[in-house]
Parts: sequence; structure tokens; C-alpha cells
Amino acid sequence: MKHKGQQQFKLHAVSRGYDRRGIRRGVALLPSLFTLANLFCGWACVVHAMRGEIATAAPFIGFAVVLDMLDGRIARMTGTTSDFGVQLDSLADLISFGMAPAVLAFQWGLIPLGRIGWAVGFMYLTAAALRLARFNIQVNTDKRYFIGLPSPAAAGLVAATVFYFPEGLQAKPIAWFGMVMLIVPALLMVSTIRFQSFKTFDLGMRRGWRGLFLVAAFIALLVSYPHEVLIAMAYAYFASGFVGELMGRSRKAAAGVDQVEPRHQAKDAS
Repeated sequence: MKHKGQQQFKLHAVSRGYDRRGIRRGVALLPSLFTLANLFCGWACVVHAMRGEIATAAPFIGFAVVLDMLDGRIARMTGTTSDFGVQLDSLADLISFGMAPAVLAFQWGLIPLGRIGWAVGFMYLTAAALRLARFNIQVNTDKRYFIGLPSPAAAGLVAATVFYFPEGLQAKPIAWFGMVMLIVPALLMVSTIRFQSFKTFDLGMRRGWRGLFLVAAFIALLVSYPHEVLIAMAYAYFASGFVGELMGRSRKAAAGVDQVEPRHQAKDAS
């Protein structure tokens, strides 16, 4: 009986070890599942945009942005980050934040421009690819900022604009606006302007009910005024890079003046 009990205990221990290994494998796959969902949203946006269903296509980029934020956080929280996950995430981002917004913008307002329209779309796609490649090899010690406009933010800017004006740009004179809407984010993606990173951003969730209240207020606004809230968020983040750049230059200028004045004072005293 004693021998039989020991044997059952060993079998139970082995089964528990197997279950833990299965759980670990499932947890390790979880970030990649979010990445695949991100990739699907990019593909769905392209399909709906090619069908001319602009109002349906644009929100998929917003869903992809949320999923892209979640997969990285989940990988860090579960300790399942890997080189494979990083490469898969970049490839998914190229589709969701490079190809999808370019096709969406082309179908929305660049068709009247003819060859110029698809050339501008290709420029945007190229800028997104360069931005993602630079991000993968970049060693950025300051986690608070991105160097250049992140590709999800650039795609969000395009998607929010299209979502706010789903009727599109049918005439050639106003179609130039669509070209500007793609060229400016493309240039910012390959620029050296710093944009705020939300990886270390805290909405106050650690403070309990205050954080929950802010999240509830945001959800209420988003549900009530989705078009207005999304376009305001997209362009506010877009403008934040320029505001931060101007503030940084003014601080450097002020610091330079503060360093020059003591030198003059010391020279006068001598």
C-alpha cells in the first residue's frame, strides 16, 4: 500500500509539472496572439479599403494600435519577450501601420491625383519601414521618448482623419490635402524629433478609484463622441512633438544665457 501511494504521488507530481509546462507555453504564446490579431486588423483594413468601405476600414487601424500596445506590455509582464516576438511585431506593424494606412488614404483621397497619389502612398510605406528598422537597431537610453514619430501614431493620424471625413476627397484640388496628410507624418517618422513614450506613463491606476474614474470618463467621451475624441487625440500627439522641440530649444537657449552671464560678471569684477 505504501509503495502504491508513493507511485501515485510521483504520477501526480509529474502531471502537475506537465500542466505547468503547458501553462508556460500558453503564456509564452499570448503576446504573439495579440500580434497576430494586430496583423489581422491591418489586413482587414486593406480589404475593406479596396472595397471602398472607408468608414469600416479606418477603425481597424485604431484596433491595431491598441493591440500593438498590449502585446508588448503582456510580454514584459509575463517575462516572455524574445527576438522572435520582436521581429514578428515589426512585420505586423509594417502591414498595420505602413501598408494599411497607405492603401486607406489612397482609396480615400489620392485616386484623383493619379500616379502622384500612389507614389505618395509608396513614400509613406517606405518611411514606415525605415522607422521600424531604425527602431529595432536603435539604442535609446531614455525610455520616456521616441526618436521620430512612432508608426502607430502616424497611422492613427491618418485613420482618425479618414474616420472623421469618411466621404473622401473626390475632386483633384482638395485631393492635395490627402497628399499632405501622408507626406507630413512620413517625414516625421524618419525625423529626429522626440515624441512622448507611454511605456512609463501612469494614469494613476495605482491610486485606486481616481485612475478608474479617469478611465471611465475617457470611455464615456469615446463612446459619446468617437470621431471628435479620436481626431483630437491623434492631432494632439502629433503637435506634442513640435511643442516639446520648441520647449527644449528654449531651455537650451536659457541655459546658454545663464552660463554666459556669470562669465561677463567675473570679467567685469576683475
